[in-house]
Amino acid sequence: MSIPHVLAIPFPAQGHVIPLMEVSKRLVDCGIRVTFVNSDFIHKRVIDALADKDSLGGNIRLVSIPDGLEPEQDRNDLGILVEAMSQVMSGKLAELIRETEEKGEKITCVLADGSIEWALEVAHKMKIPKAAFWPASIALFASGLSIPKMISDGIIDDEGVVIKHQKFQLAPGMPDMSPANFTWACIGDVATQKIMFNVMVRISKTVELADWFIGNTSCDLEPAALGFARRILPIGPLLANHRLNSSAGYFWPEDSDCLIWLDQQPPKSVIYVAFGSFTVFDQTQFQELALGLELCNRPILWVVRPDTTEQKDDAYPKGFKERISGRGKLVGWAPQQKVLAHPAIACFMSHCGWNSTMEGASNGIPFLCWPYFADQFLNENYICDLWRVGLRFDRDESKIIRREEIKRKVDQLLDDENFSKRALDIKEKLAKGIEEGGKSHKNFSNFVEWMKTL
Repeated sequence: MSIPHVLAIPFPAQGHVIPLMEVSKRLVDCGIRVTFVNSDFIHKRVIDALADKDSLGGNIRLVSIPDGLEPEQDRNDLGILVEAMSQVMSGKLAELIRETEEKGEKITCVLADGSIEWALEVAHKMKIPKAAFWPASIALFASGLSIPKMISDGIIDDEGVVIKHQKFQLAPGMPDMSPANFTWACIGDVATQKIMFNVMVRISKTVELADWFIGNTSCDLEPAALGFARRILPIGPLLANHRLNSSAGYFWPEDSDCLIWLDQQPPKSVIYVAFGSFTVFDQTQFQELALGLELCNRPILWVVRPDTTEQKDDAYPKGFKERISGRGKLVGWAPQQKVLAHPAIACFMSHCGWNSTMEGASNGIPFLCWPYFADQFLNENYICDLWRVGLRFDRDESKIIRREEIKRKVDQLLDDENFSKRALDIKEKLAKGIEEGGKSHKNFSNFVEWMKTL
């Protein structure tokens, strides 16, 4: 029997590439070959950031296709990116598949991000078995499936514009949803919001097209949402350290020196601060954050990307770096899974992206929630309201989180052992789910067996 060959294609964003790369590495561990398709732009970033070029092994091949944008265009503008992708990438993907098969390398299955249904349509037209992967919360997926009902209930109009602003639940046991924080309602300008709304509308098409549908979640984290969206089989949490391996797919080189610094800190003492790949602060908020961390008077490990602030020059408060030098470590990008698994970490101040949420939960770390956009507000509701392993910040009348509020919430979180106890309970449940006999483990094993029968 020939070795199965999967073509995996993520949406070109950090929070989508990393978990699909982890799925791909697990498939390779099961004897399956993977061709991993990024856009040209993302491919270069991933290759440049790889510390070990041989870490992906011989059965995973990184290739790329154009995303439809010019080199100088802003790929953080998701509206422009999504439009260009749908117009260009589907044709390029079909060309890549044909070229691959002309070389005698038959594609057994196309495994595509659930937000790019056009990739599944390409596979459908080429009569290739197809699977979808959902990298975010199932609650977010369920909100996409519920759009027709939300329109009929008068919550939104047929273009996604919010009509009713009251919070609601899609089903008992699911997190509250605030219409103002719908994924498409808090991204960019009106044009971008319409494009992202249409992405969510097309989720139902993904369900129709996919032969299999897997997701980076767990029955223990989202039982109600998984009951609502029954097609998706949880295989998470997808963390590289569960395989005693290193993660891949990051867009920035990791600064591993911070792990040496953590080794020198007392257990459960360090505030880890990281806001993902998209969050950008204005000067006022950035300085309040810095001064709030200083005011806490605790060890801090703070990830500050080169584009974290709108100000290109040194945005820190005057003298800040000198004042925290004895108890603070600033890095451009961190090996986050290894950081969160370190015994020195006390809590995680996070933007609540789903990858970060899964990584923190899997390591039993309490959260301080600072969502920025998209699904991050929904994830905050899980963390604070349902799982009760974190706290949210309050903003003042200027919509700024002030330094005193930062210190107050840090102290409240770390002085109450119940947050840590609940977080450790979730960690234990998640670990059982991915062990042999656990639900996530069984689902992934069945997925692999299906691929091997194609």
